[in-house]
Amino acid sequence: MTIQVRELRTVTSGLPVTDGDGVKMTRVIGTPELNMLDPFLLFDAFESNQAKDYIGGFPDHPHRGFETVTYLLAGRMRHKDSAGHEGVIETGGVQWMTAGKGIIHSEMPEQEDGLLQGFQLWVNLPASEKMRPPAYQEFPKNKIAVEYLDDDGKVRVIAGSTDKGTTGPVINRFVYPAYMDISLLKGKQFKQTVDAGDNVFIFVISGQLSVGDSKRRISNHQMGVLDKGDQIVVTAQKKTRFLLAAAQPLNEPVARGGPFVMNTKAEILQAFDDFKHNKFIGH
Repeated sequence: MTIQVRELRTVTSGLPVTDGDGVKMTRVIGTPELNMLDPFLLFDAFESNQAKDYIGGFPDHPHRGFETVTYLLAGRMRHKDSAGHEGVIETGGVQWMTAGKGIIHSEMPEQEDGLLQGFQLWVNLPASEKMRPPAYQEFPKNKIAVEYLDDDGKVRVIAGSTDKGTTGPVINRFVYPAYMDISLLKGKQFKQTVDAGDNVFIFVISGQLSVGDSKRRISNHQMGVLDKGDQIVVTAQKKTRFLLAAAQPLNEPVARGGPFVMNTKAEILQAFDDFKHNKFIGH
């Protein structure tokens, strides 16, 4: 059987936005250019060593119908919610939160200065699971699987498995995602097999990659959406660090209303009504 290598379909740099209490970030999925990449609903990148850009954090806000994934490269964020859950995400750690039927939470910087850098990814839930109880999967840096490559390269695996079998700690049986943080030295290649039907994106944290057989390039702070195929092949044009995300599309209707993502407008209106009448977890 012939292996089809995935090529780079589109490249985007996203849009500068503010969210929460004035937190500055770049929105890469969830823009007019790239509204969603089923099942990925939103992808934000934040990076600043200026406290004024992040100190306001994300005060109490509700979610329903999807999952939020917070991955920190630098800094500390404290999470609190209406179900009584509280914890600190530190450098290299991840929180994969299933909002499900509803939760109210806050995410606030646990620092007054220094670099805060990381990502938030929203992953949709299928219609059958949108009203499931909220849940958390939280892992500090030392609990995330690491695969060491030749010549000082490495793959930090949050979800999914590499071709060599290194498996991340996050379990998701809704869209079977892969979420990896990969570092390569100049000239080194990385290959990853994915399901032919998965949607896949790459976000370059630093450096530059050439993608696929066409060798089309993607650079620092750019996201590339890949065409269909069985295998991802990238080569570092310089020392490069990037995120790789892949998941099965749900192929379901999507209705959005701010912090709620359901399948119909009626369900969105119900979510706002439930929130207004304190029917979310712990309220």
